[in-house]
Order: sequence, then C-alpha cells, then structure tokens
Amino acid sequence: MTSRITLISPAMNRSLRETRFDDDGPLDPSGAARAESVAGSLRPAGRVLVSPTARCRETASALGLTAVPEPGLAGLDMGRWRGLTLDEVMAREPDATMSWLTDPDAAPHGGESVRALCERAARWLETAAEFEGRTLAVVEQEIVRALAVTILGAPGPAFWRLDVPPLTATDLSGRAGRWNLRLGREPGTTAL
Repeated sequence: MTSRITLISPAMNRSLRETRFDDDGPLDPSGAARAESVAGSLRPAGRVLVSPTARCRETASALGLTAVPEPGLAGLDMGRWRGLTLDEVMAREPDATMSWLTDPDAAPHGGESVRALCERAARWLETAAEFEGRTLAVVEQEIVRALAVTILGAPGPAFWRLDVPPLTATDLSGRAGRWNLRLGREPGTTAL
C-alpha cells in the first residue's frame, strides 16, 4: 500500500519574519490573506492534521481546512529560548547557540535536540504509513526538515541546510522504510 502525505508549512507571521523561536503568535494579515487565496485548491484528503501551534492552526483555518491537532507534529521544543530571536540567543549564549547549530544532539536551551525531533518525526511517519488514503498536514517548517532528513537518511547537520519557505507544500509518497520526497511546491499546484 502506498501512502500519500502532503505537508503544508505555515503562512507568514512575525516569528518567521524575525527568525524568532516560536512564541505561538498569530499569522500576519498578509500571511492569512495568502493562505485564503489558495483555499479550496488543495487535493482532498482522507484525513487532515495540524501541528498544535497557533500559526499552523490559523493557516489550516485560512485554507478552509477542518484539521485535527496532532501532538506528534509539534514543532521543536526550544525550552528557555522560546520567543527569542536567533540574534538575541546568539548575543546571550554564543557558545550554546553554536553548539546547538552544529551538534544535532545538543539541547542547551533545555528543550528538544534536533536529533530527538527527527526521531519523533520518524516515529510519526511510521504510523502515518498505516493510513490508507491521502493525509494533509499543516506543520511547522522544522517538521518538514526533520522528515526530509529522515527520508533521505541524511546526517543530522543536514537539518540546517534545508529551507522551507512559508506556505509551501512538500509531498511524501511511499510506505514504511521507502519514501519519495517532493519539496517546496506552491499549494494548489499538482501533487503526487
């Protein structure tokens, strides 16, 4: 059985624009308008899931989706750095920041390491493969990156080399142990 999953990254908000670790802020009016402009253009799915963050929930709503929150698709837990910009963290804790950016096992912020996120995303993908039909999920960019690293079998530091623009679709098709990946298409364009 082949599973098909489309991951939609959230529309633009202040945290994304400022490179701020998620502070659970709302979408910008321009981000909401952009999502509303593609509402109704996504292929129907047998199930629709959403990361529990405000920007993902609001993106799903603006896209006209009725989505079920999926805790396994939560963004990276940034611990005490939550709400701060990368520049602020770098100024306050330069060594810790560099450790975090270079070592996938590091979690100097007291939250989750990149490796732990990738492992959590991989576990979710294993269970997602059991669903027959198409899954659509509005998820944080780091979930898309974690799944891409997992599918490609890339080393942990590759996580930082993947850019996931706001409001783009990433398609996964396959089954447990063998997945294909299509990154960064505009929502509403042809899916797998």
